[in-house]
Amino acid sequence: MSRGLQWIRALAAGRELPGFPASVKVIDGELGNRPARFVAVVPDAQNPFPRARQGEVGLLEGWGLAKAVDDAIEADAGGPARVLVAVVDVPSQAYGRREEALGIHQALAGAVDAYARARLAGHPVIGLLVGKAMSGAFLAHGYQAQRLIALEDPGVMVHAMGKAAAARITLRSVEELETLAAKVPPMAYDLASYASLGLLWERVAVEAIEQPGPDDIDSVRDVLVRAVQDIGDSTDLRSRLGAPNRAMSSRVRERLRTQW
Repeated sequence: MSRGLQWIRALAAGRELPGFPASVKVIDGELGNRPARFVAVVPDAQNPFPRARQGEVGLLEGWGLAKAVDDAIEADAGGPARVLVAVVDVPSQAYGRREEALGIHQALAGAVDAYARARLAGHPVIGLLVGKAMSGAFLAHGYQAQRLIALEDPGVMVHAMGKAAAARITLRSVEELETLAAKVPPMAYDLASYASLGLLWERVAVEAIEQPGPDDIDSVRDVLVRAVQDIGDSTDLRSRLGAPNRAMSSRVRERLRTQW
């Protein structure tokens, strides 16, 4: 069982909603006495698209995510906006000729758009990283969150691509890439480097990330509730700015505001 499936079932403890691909799990629950929808992408060995059988985000997954979020926006229109929790354990987007021909860019853009519209409509959006958060899969599922929370574990990694692929693209060995990553935080995979960019709100230590127990579940739920409180009425992503390694990002925004 994947980490994503373990954690969504542990945190939501409800019935999986019907009407979604087998690789997209949607469960309604609550956080701090507030309605919440938990969403995860999980492996599906029977996926009709072979490139998306190991938890990758492909055509079915992109549109499934968009539906899960859109349904919540529509159901909550005019009333209290439920919390959306993206449980993230995605190794990549699905690379394949069929995916490209059938418009994976549109499917993933649909998911991004849904999360962004939900955030702007007042839904607190939280990304909980329990495994890999890689490439376009993370952009489609989790990156639009106002607060990103990661579990402390070597298996929780964030990057644009896997190490072997990054080494090929940059014409380096994996060892050379790791040496470079030690000096250049955006090239690294570890959570400390990612946190130095100001993108993580909090990191949470757990005892058993593969099979969380009651104490681990309570700890993570407590952090999720605090994240909702910290978001408040905010609908933007400005909390990500301010870290030392994002200084130039802040300066660019200041210059743009001055000129425009």
